[in-house]
Amino acid sequence: MNRRTFLSISALGLAGLPSCRPARDPGVIRLGHFPNITHAQGLVAHQLSRRGEGWFEQRLGVKVEWFVYNAGPSATEAIFAGSLDAAYIGPGPVLNAYAKSGGGEMRVLAGAANGGSALLVRADSGISRPEDFRGKKIATPQLGNTQDIQLRAWLAEQGLKVTLTGGDAFVVPTENSSQLALLQKKELDAVWTAEPWAALLEIEAGAKIFYQDPDATVTLLAASAELVKTSPDLAKKLVAAHRELTEWIQQHPVEAKALIKAELAAEMKSAPKDALIDKSFARVIVTDAISRESLERMVASAKKAGFLKAIPDLNSLLPSL
Repeated sequence: MNRRTFLSISALGLAGLPSCRPARDPGVIRLGHFPNITHAQGLVAHQLSRRGEGWFEQRLGVKVEWFVYNAGPSATEAIFAGSLDAAYIGPGPVLNAYAKSGGGEMRVLAGAANGGSALLVRADSGISRPEDFRGKKIATPQLGNTQDIQLRAWLAEQGLKVTLTGGDAFVVPTENSSQLALLQKKELDAVWTAEPWAALLEIEAGAKIFYQDPDATVTLLAASAELVKTSPDLAKKLVAAHRELTEWIQQHPVEAKALIKAELAAEMKSAPKDALIDKSFARVIVTDAISRESLERMVASAKKAGFLKAIPDLNSLLPSL
């Protein structure tokens, strides 16, 4: 497993990205995911790769290299740099990268998960109504990631103005692994994050769910435009293997949760409790369907949050494979 840290694409734009990318090795596919239960397919497949029972290896016929990221903007940076071929990733960064490239980069291959994220408040934060978020500090996993966009748009809908440096409430991009300690220290009032981090805040800090949207797309399987263009057969095999894996997880939840737990233990260096896995997994709808309606809602949220001004038609984002 490799870990890489990149600047947010929202801050960099495309100016800082290399104009010439290294050619792909046709005998290798580089896949990414986050240590989130909303990335169940990535967690299961990565764990099987560790065990020498690679799900994608057997079905794609190429070597698989895995990369783990904290949030979407880091993964889109890697795709732009030519160091990642495909990833389980939230719709916010995908749409942002697609817009910034003028539609030339990012392709959505399949859906992966719906729901599985929530806005939680500290039990003694004094927050009981949307207007109570005024003056509060709210964490998201990374600037420009899906939960960050959702939070900023939601706050705007509540009549609260939020900027990158302040406003009526303070949005504080904070890695998922750091959110619990900061909430316990009362350095944060609320957090919008994905599973299993949301359940962890409930169990360990007594945080309360204030808002969640169980129907929203939280994870997609997306790829570089280059993979789809230069290796369409490999992209098709990837989609087919992902759909087969999604169906297996739906039909074998007990076995899937065991693999997810093992993979999270490997990535976070400690085994999550079964209660955490059970609570988180129950809130995630594992799917391979793409909801264009949900993508359009995310476009509207990104515009409302100030991350997008315009975006090319989504048809090129959704290739027929």
